[in-house]
Amino acid sequence: MTGRTPTERLSDLLDLEEIDLNIFRGRSPHESLQRVFGGQVAGQALVAAGRTVGADRPVHSLHAYFLRPGIPGVPIVYQVERIRDGRSFTTRRVVAVQRGRTIFNLTASFHLPEPGIEHQLPMPEVPDPESLPTLADEIRAQLGTLPEPLERMARRQAFDIRYVERLRWSADALRDAEPRSGVWMRAIGSLGDDPLVHTCALTYASDMTLLDAVRLPVEPLWGPRGFDTASLDHAMWFHRPFRADEWFLYQQESPVATGARGLARGQIYNREGKLIVSVTQEGLFRKLDA
Repeated sequence: MTGRTPTERLSDLLDLEEIDLNIFRGRSPHESLQRVFGGQVAGQALVAAGRTVGADRPVHSLHAYFLRPGIPGVPIVYQVERIRDGRSFTTRRVVAVQRGRTIFNLTASFHLPEPGIEHQLPMPEVPDPESLPTLADEIRAQLGTLPEPLERMARRQAFDIRYVERLRWSADALRDAEPRSGVWMRAIGSLGDDPLVHTCALTYASDMTLLDAVRLPVEPLWGPRGFDTASLDHAMWFHRPFRADEWFLYQQESPVATGARGLARGQIYNREGKLIVSVTQEGLFRKLDA
């Protein structure tokens, strides 16, 4: 893996090894994290499901639960159950196992494209991505330098992330903040031409910033954290074809947070303003001990 670009490493993560019929194994890189990134597990599980479906049937929805934290550095085995192969729809269930324990499950549905009704609400008006600073540049401008942990993260990051609104850096700045956030994103480098790779790469990216909307009224997005957060479940609906290595706008909002859980919704648009993906996720927000 030495010398590989971040995008090439992402492609490697999504290139699962088929070890038996309907059984795949995915890499889990060694990271200085408490748990495997949820977007990685979701993206790999969708790769496993997609490998058992014909290329003429793209995924149109997935529903998943994060059951246990994954262990960095330990391979993950994905077991695919072929639930249904119909004339128009195909359904797969995937169970992710690590060291003999189920850590994640996913159900995905694939649909043979067909003509039908067409409409959507318009994309919000936001600045173009080229006019916005990268996340690393914004942090560097605010702090005067990029702390070493964030520098390492920036070097490994496969996606260029640009926040539509300037980040708030203090509790005072968050006063009266709405639970909304928006980012432009794209993979840094080409992901090739396989539509399944682009779908699974965007699935990976969809877990990166979605819970920002829940946190915004409570604490700055970048800085000391007062909550331990984790994804609990994740659902996505894929409306149109897209490329994850071209700019997409990820608009996020949190309609409710109560107790130790917060709900977030996301809408993903391509550069032409077409709604390509809708996302919903619930996250755990457990207050850290002072």
